[in-house]
Amino acid sequence: MPTAPNPRVLVSGQPIVTLTTPYVVAGCPFVPPGGNGPCVTAQWVVGATRVFANGAPVIVQSSNSLCAPTGTPLLVLVTQTRVTAT
Repeated sequence: MPTAPNPRVLVSGQPIVTLTTPYVVAGCPFVPPGGNGPCVTAQWVVGATRVFANGAPVIVQSSNSLCAPTGTPLLVLVTQTRVTAT
């Protein structure tokens, strides 16, 4: 879950998320072989290249992220389909 979605920009009535928004991870069952898990927090590292909100790239379905402490990516499970960005 995003800790601070952008309340100024809404898509389908929901706030968007930018690259600077940290995430908290709950209920992660993944513990890698090194035993440094499960994931607790996550940060997006690649966002849109042409769409920004408050000066930060917005997160799109193709964005990349890293979870800590495992280094695994977040999986996008739900997204809106009314607006697309690159």
